Amino acid sequence: MARKRGGDAAESTSQDWVATLADDVVAKAEPGRTIVCASGLSPSGPIHLGNLREVLTPHLVADEIRRRGIPCEHLISWDDFDRFRRVPKGVEGIDDSWAEHIGKPLTAVPAPRGSAHENWAEHFKAPMTAALDELGVPFRGISQTQMYTSGAYVDRTLLAMRERSRIDAVLGRFRTRKTATDDSGEHADREGPDDEAVGSATGEYFPYKPFCSTCGKDDTTILAYDDDTTEMTFTCACGSSETVRLDEFTHGKLVWKVDWPMRWAYEGVDFEPSGVDHSSPGSSYEVGGLLVSEIFDGRQPIGPMYAFVGISGQAKMSSSKGGVPTPSSALEVFEAPLLRWLYARRRPNQAIKVAFDAELSRLYDEWDALSRKVAGGTAPPIEALGHARSVATAERALPTTPQPVAFRTLTSVVDVTTGNAEQLGRILTGLVASDPEEPVTLDDLRPRLDRAEAWVEHYMPEEAHTRLLAAPDTALLASLDDTDRASLRLLLDGLEQDWSLDGLTSLVYGVPKLQAGLPLDTTPTDELKAAQRRFFVLLYRLLVGSDTGPRLPTLLLAAGPDTVRSLVTA
Repeated sequence: MARKRGGDAAESTSQDWVATLADDVVAKAEPGRTIVCASGLSPSGPIHLGNLREVLTPHLVADEIRRRGIPCEHLISWDDFDRFRRVPKGVEGIDDSWAEHIGKPLTAVPAPRGSAHENWAEHFKAPMTAALDELGVPFRGISQTQMYTSGAYVDRTLLAMRERSRIDAVLGRFRTRKTATDDSGEHADREGPDDEAVGSATGEYFPYKPFCSTCGKDDTTILAYDDDTTEMTFTCACGSSETVRLDEFTHGKLVWKVDWPMRWAYEGVDFEPSGVDHSSPGSSYEVGGLLVSEIFDGRQPIGPMYAFVGISGQAKMSSSKGGVPTPSSALEVFEAPLLRWLYARRRPNQAIKVAFDAELSRLYDEWDALSRKVAGGTAPPIEALGHARSVATAERALPTTPQPVAFRTLTSVVDVTTGNAEQLGRILTGLVASDPEEPVTLDDLRPRLDRAEAWVEHYMPEEAHTRLLAAPDTALLASLDDTDRASLRLLLDGLEQDWSLDGLTSLVYGVPKLQAGLPLDTTPTDELKAAQRRFFVLLYRLLVGSDTGPRLPTLLLAAGPDTVRSLVTA
């Protein structure tokens, strides 16, 4: 089916990774069946912004397919039946006593103290689910605890056990290679060294790990298994021993490198990306491609590798180590379309940097510039596509700020006014031209205003905060020379004319020009720029007691005319 796109489609598709992947998926999918795009998340700790790429990559492809009118669903497998590997650091409400639960399924581990959720997995799934709703990501969630314990995978588990020698042979092809089992990676909790180990006391390989019925942990060793009766005997490090029938026993799971291809076949997955740690030689994606066809009679999905997501200089994240930025924390300072855009505009194999520092203002500026181009019909086709995928999905439009004011302006005003609602209303509503009969309100500046307030509270460096002087610096005012005094008189005279951001901008840049006897539209020379810098430093010292600060027009606007007069009058 042809893409439903207007304009320069041929020009844009060569760079449009979303459309290219959607083309591949549609071409290789089984006709007449709903296409399946998939993600997998392990709620072993805070689900971070690296994991978000695991979700947004297939989401964008699935969304593109649905926009073409082709049935497509996005599955998210919650790997909540994974073992609890370690006690993460930086998670509120836990302590070292949680170490007693290492080896249990994540759904059998207590949630952190004070949590409203029934277990560890649900505690960390909840904020991710809420964030995905805010980001406009529809999906069908699958709990692996529910799938295994309900018996949904019994037939495939028995198949894997019958074919354990063939599975072992496939794994054996890669055991001499360096495998991706670095447990600091984005998907460490989906792949561990148990995938490569033999599974029994006799040295025979078993692709299955039972959880002990006594202690609930997977510190177990299979002693014997009978293919005909499915009778399995295993012991546990806790000292217990059990004999069960595997066609009835549902308290265990296939090891990861076998589990993943089994699920591809079970769900009929057509597309599922994976991180760098799953795409190296001998990794779970390569091994899975062999196992899904040779053992489970399925097909390996299209699975591009995606690069890591960095956070303000941090190269790599691990949910199991805690203390990492999450989609929920990002949405406190990012508007949802902007966060989607960061992931949509880069090919999966390109690294992404999500900024929580002052760089965030530049990202908002870049986004606003693109939005203006789109509104004016001047955006390049590929950029317009990225914008369209960020502000809406096939199902709905995402909330946007009706009157977007520059983020750096909002944070400056919020900072200087210390969030005072009355002052914010006076200043910010004055920044936007509006109909006198329908004046702009603070609600028209939301949700961006809320994001700016959160950034100032949680992320603005302490040294970057701006506080107006409580009283005039009389010593500095008394020391001024005639040039400085004349510039302040011109400033005070101009304050009466246009108390708006544009008016104040013209004023502060224009005072040195007027002093030099030049028209306000004069192009600055080096000499004039030096005079402007001297004037700016003077104002900063008089207003905030420093040589620098936020943009002077914004600072003056936030301070108000009465305060400015009191601080600069000699």
